[in-house]
Order: sequence, then C-alpha cells, then structure tokens
Amino acid sequence: MANADAALKEAMTSIEGTIGVALVDYTSGMALGVVGGGKELDLNVAAAANTDVVRAKLRAMELLSLGDEIEDILITLGSQYHLIRLMRGRGSQGLFLYLALDKKRANLAMARHQLKRIESELEV
Repeated sequence: MANADAALKEAMTSIEGTIGVALVDYTSGMALGVVGGGKELDLNVAAAANTDVVRAKLRAMELLSLGDEIEDILITLGSQYHLIRLMRGRGSQGLFLYLALDKKRANLAMARHQLKRIESELEV
C-alpha cells in the first residue's frame, strides 16, 4: 500500500505525458496533495473547480436513478486530457485523483490503466 505522497509521485513519473496530479476531497474542494502543474496548470484551482464537475455528475446519476458508480470522468481539451478517478477503497470515500496529461505525449488507455492501479494501491 502506498501513501498519498508516494502515489502522486508515482503517477507523475510513471504515467507518460503527465502535467500534474492531485488527490482531492470533493466534499470540501481541497487538494490534499499535489505534484506537478506549475505555470502550466494551478492544481489547487483545478482541484476546486473539478469538485463541481464530480458533484454535478453524481447529482445527475442520482436524478437518473442509474444505480451505478463512476469509475472516471474524462475531459478532453485541445492539447490536454483531464482525468478524474473517483476512489472506492476503504477510507477514501469522497476523494478523487485528478490527472492532467499532455495530449501529444500521453497514451490515454495506458494512463487510465495505470491510474486505476495506483488508486487500488493507495491507502488514505
């Protein structure tokens, strides 16, 4: 099991094309940890803003009575992918991993696979 800092560093170094990664509490909108970002992307602002995305999608699923769970949410920009992975492990309710990728350097399928693995090993 990896702690949050180790998991975020692993995502940053092992997922090709990563711009930045954050662990976010979507009940408060606060980033619990960030790695990367910098001038290209303010991960604390992205964490707060994407909390609204998660809440809206959860609300929509409830209104539609879909009876399913969100694995991840993908936002595709002109030059980036933004991937939101809701955490399901013990003690991680209300948390998500946020990953920003450079579209030219990233392999989206591999990034999703690796983020899922990192999420499964993460102990909060």
